[in-house]
Amino acid sequence: MNTADRFRTAVEKGDLAALDDLFTDDIRFYSPVKFTPFEGKPLVLGLFGVLLRTFENFRYIGDHTGTAVGHSDTTPTPSAVLLFRAEVDGREIHGIDLLHFASDGRIKEFTVMVRPLSAVQTLSEAVLAGLVADGLVPARP
Repeated sequence: MNTADRFRTAVEKGDLAALDDLFTDDIRFYSPVKFTPFEGKPLVLGLFGVLLRTFENFRYIGDHTGTAVGHSDTTPTPSAVLLFRAEVDGREIHGIDLLHFASDGRIKEFTVMVRPLSAVQTLSEAVLAGLVADGLVPARP
């Protein structure tokens, strides 16, 4: 089973311990609602804890593998795209998870893209509330 398959299984089972094994220590998570990435395994795992609680009826519906240039790469590296559907507060979300892999096969960059805009806004509010509740980011003034 490759890393993308192991990641998919971990997310579908809500298994944060399995995700911990799949991420590099310096993983970067690029969110659709924040310009700068979430950086480092502890913060990204905390974010995944919030996401796993926030998404309802989450399911992967397809995948593509190949190579791509990531944010920190100058040459293409192995990558995978996982297509998903989910709901947040009754709004349907369509999205993709773009995974870039390090030379050891672990995930070093993770980019999420979602649509439509109304669902992105609902997701953003729910995730921010979860991050604040878990003490991962300060509350907005």
